[in-house]
Amino acid sequence: MNFAAYGELLRVAPIRRLLLVGMIARFPHSAAGVLLTLHVVMTMDMGYAKAGAVAAVVTVGIAFGAPWRGRRVDNVGLRRALIPSVISEAVIWSIAPHASYEWLLVLALIGGVFTLPVFSVVRQSLGVLATGDQRRTAFALDSIATEVVFMGGPALGAVLATSLSSVVGLTMVGITTSLAGLLLIWFNPPTRSENPRDAATEVQERDAANAAVVAAAPAHLAEASAELQPLAVLSRGARLRSGFSWFTVSVAVVFAVAVGAGLLLSSSDVGIVALVESSGKPQQVGLVFAVWCAASVVGGLIYGAMSRRISPMLLLLAMAVLTLPMALATDTISLALLSIPAGLLCAPVLSSASERVADLVSEERRGEAMGWYGSALTSGTALGAPLAGAAIDFVGPWAGFAFAGVSASLLVLVILTVRRFSRRGQRLSEV
Repeated sequence: MNFAAYGELLRVAPIRRLLLVGMIARFPHSAAGVLLTLHVVMTMDMGYAKAGAVAAVVTVGIAFGAPWRGRRVDNVGLRRALIPSVISEAVIWSIAPHASYEWLLVLALIGGVFTLPVFSVVRQSLGVLATGDQRRTAFALDSIATEVVFMGGPALGAVLATSLSSVVGLTMVGITTSLAGLLLIWFNPPTRSENPRDAATEVQERDAANAAVVAAAPAHLAEASAELQPLAVLSRGARLRSGFSWFTVSVAVVFAVAVGAGLLLSSSDVGIVALVESSGKPQQVGLVFAVWCAASVVGGLIYGAMSRRISPMLLLLAMAVLTLPMALATDTISLALLSIPAGLLCAPVLSSASERVADLVSEERRGEAMGWYGSALTSGTALGAPLAGAAIDFVGPWAGFAFAGVSASLLVLVILTVRRFSRRGQRLSEV
């Protein structure tokens, strides 16, 4: 591995500036998830089911807004495309903390739709600023920066909510994200190559988007997974001509794994906040998230160095089983330690699933397939938070992890059963 390539790339001023702006722009929203949950539970004195519902609504908004935001950047340019996000981030997240729960849901949905599209802007710009072999190195650097930000963001959110207030914290998220958008407008990084032959290929765009999903997990999957959905647009013409011929039973299995992974991770996210908050030290929630995310990074590095691929179903089943012991935690330290085994498998599950889609779908349809894969991840993420929250409210903080582990395990067992009967039916039809 040529580590000198990272140094060479960072000496290019526009790339160095873009990576720095990307880190700054991602940081506020990396704290927003914990802030929103603590705001609903502590400030509004409501349950985790309602907190999970707010998280789900934000996720749905991001999913709806991602394709539209990407098209706006392509059609009107970066500066004009970012103006709605810059305005809405400041306005919505300044109003939302003061709103009733019903209006908070509405504002969360709108806020999700107009989320500052940092992932896609940085990815597109790096594809223009870096060329040839540099492009892969640039995307890797962006993934590392994303992982660093998402390890520290929840800690900042918890400190703001407990030391100041969740109202102040959410307002700061909106204002700082808006300022980050203004910084991007001022910097105005290129999103199109002057020479089309120098532009990033669809394969490179897809690989970078997948890397962003892995880097954002386990605690911030919603926005990154939504950024996969615009890739489906690249294959729209082929889709109209030949339908969904690429959608086989094997592809459906991978999509089901994606739903399970999203559900497992978002449920665990709510469970972590609930268990730490119930211990009377909510300001320590960032420690658990940092350890959980760091374990995912280590697991991703180990998996990437392996020559043998592992089935995403087996990895998801293992992660689900290893999530169950987190329900036994009694304090922050024990929860952080118990999160390590499951965290080690987070990046491998997502990497293995995206690799499997690439193996199963032909090159000309792969962008569309990855868009649907992103939708499956987003759906699971949206489902997990409110359902786990309901289990926590009804039983206790430990129930979030029990729900997450059992649900994902049952999903894998159902997939295996369906696939077994499907194969038996095929053999009988051939007789």
